[in-house]
Amino acid sequence: MTSRMICRLALLALGLAAVLGSPARAQVPVYGASVVHAYPHDPHAFTEGLFYLNGALYESTGLEGQSDIRKVQLSTGKVLQRRAIDKKYFGEGIVAWKGKLVELTWQTEIGFTYDLATFKPRAAFHYKGEGWALTSDGARLIMSDGTPQLRFLNPATLAEIGRLDVTINGRPMPMINELEWVKGEVFANIWQTNYIARIDPKTGKVTGIVDLSPLVRQELAKGLRIDVLNGIAYDAAHDRLFVTGKLWPDLYEIKLTGPIPGAVVN
Repeated sequence: MTSRMICRLALLALGLAAVLGSPARAQVPVYGASVVHAYPHDPHAFTEGLFYLNGALYESTGLEGQSDIRKVQLSTGKVLQRRAIDKKYFGEGIVAWKGKLVELTWQTEIGFTYDLATFKPRAAFHYKGEGWALTSDGARLIMSDGTPQLRFLNPATLAEIGRLDVTINGRPMPMINELEWVKGEVFANIWQTNYIARIDPKTGKVTGIVDLSPLVRQELAKGLRIDVLNGIAYDAAHDRLFVTGKLWPDLYEIKLTGPIPGAVVN
């Protein structure tokens, strides 16, 4: 474990606990989820980025020497197309934009673009700090870097064009990870937790927390080596929401339930 990783864990223990347990002017509702369908997922995939497009899932995996981008058949979990990235890079979030796939890497301050159809490399681009996740609102790319901020990128140049502070109950929301644009909101995995935050992209306020603890317990009960909840994809045409985790053998289509009576973040 690196010193940076230890620092992150410390921030998580102190910062997230303080945020979720702090007094608030307004309470943030908590939502649950019901499982619509469970699909196979590669239990060796250290999932970093995920999106759904034209009937298929696109996934990026992490860890140096093991990172790749892949196209996956939803119904079977079969990898239809795959490209490994250079062993010196830890692959992170991905997003599609006008025929290309855009990928971040973790600490190397470099990202890559590929032809979406062939996965053939097209270009590299640079950014300051860490790269964690990507999504798009249809006009801009939205990037997370592990901090309580979202960055906005020009999708044509991949230059940063703005930032948004994300808060919950008036306090910074730490550890924002994998992102997905869902019906005008940013859904974000909160790293090392069982939660997805629902973020208003205009104000940065967290308007709800989705608690997926039952799914995590279900995966842990299988006795396999799994890692944290991470990976959100949305099929806008059919209003289907998918979630998974690093090294999980399952990918779930879920429906949100709630708000849960009496369950609030305050």
